[in-house]
Amino acid sequence: MAHLTYTDAMNTALERLRSVGYEHGRSFVNHAPMAAEALAHMGYADEVPRWVEGHLRSHSFHDVPERRFTIDPADEADWRQALGEFGRVADWTTLFERELAEGRWTDVLARWWPRLLPGMSGMLTHGVIRTAHAVRAVVTAGPDNRMQLAELAHGLGYWAARYSDGGVAVEEHPGGDGGDAVRALDELVAEFSGVYATLSHNHPVPLIHSVTGPAAVRLVVEHLPEAQRWPSYQVARAVSRTMLDWFHAVPRPSAPLPDAPGVADLFAEAVQIGDEHAIKLAEVAVRHEAWAPDPRHAAAAHVANRAIGRRYR
Repeated sequence: MAHLTYTDAMNTALERLRSVGYEHGRSFVNHAPMAAEALAHMGYADEVPRWVEGHLRSHSFHDVPERRFTIDPADEADWRQALGEFGRVADWTTLFERELAEGRWTDVLARWWPRLLPGMSGMLTHGVIRTAHAVRAVVTAGPDNRMQLAELAHGLGYWAARYSDGGVAVEEHPGGDGGDAVRALDELVAEFSGVYATLSHNHPVPLIHSVTGPAAVRLVVEHLPEAQRWPSYQVARAVSRTMLDWFHAVPRPSAPLPDAPGVADLFAEAVQIGDEHAIKLAEVAVRHEAWAPDPRHAAAAHVANRAIGRRYR
């Protein structure tokens, strides 16, 4: 039996998801493109079509709002007025499709990243997370990356349409270079993995994004100009800290970490559970364990698998 490659799986998933809306229910996010990319990246490409179909069957996705007006990227007053207007998500996506067709994707990313970064907290950072998975898909796909560029346009468009600073206050930190920002983001992901792993959760999902949000920034930051990397870390840190306030979570720095299996086993367990948040957090644990080993990565994924898994029993 032939096995799907990463690119085959992603092309199939993105084609299937082309006309699927961004949200379902009461403004819950469509995680299918992100989880599909995580599965394919982790070597579970054969699982992607089945998982996507199951996800679509279990949710009633809203239609994509119709395109209304052209957004002029050269008119700052025009595009700023459209930030955070979800009814204009199709306008935003069209803008990014056009820019990605006309120029290098890294140039488009570098131009819009600092404009969108202050609104990273919107919809619990799902705009930047979807963008980050799309960036990895573009890089992995190679020269024939049309489907992946279209997904990048959707990620950026969703981020812009759900832009919100959420009352996030970015503290001043001494500046660092690009390498400092990468290392700081690695530590930030480990820090909030430890916070997540040692909290008592009424609901296990919301604070997952205090880990997956900065992990998304870390995934993209090496594709950005060096001058944008340290500000990206500063915003990511501020957003994760603000999430603790939103959900009235008090870190327990002296609490012991739970014993956890290895990260590869945790990802396999997340696939069995089938939940998109478990899959994405476990993939972050695998990724960051390879970059900057720390027991907090596995502990967070283990806690999430155990808590989320109970909902599926």
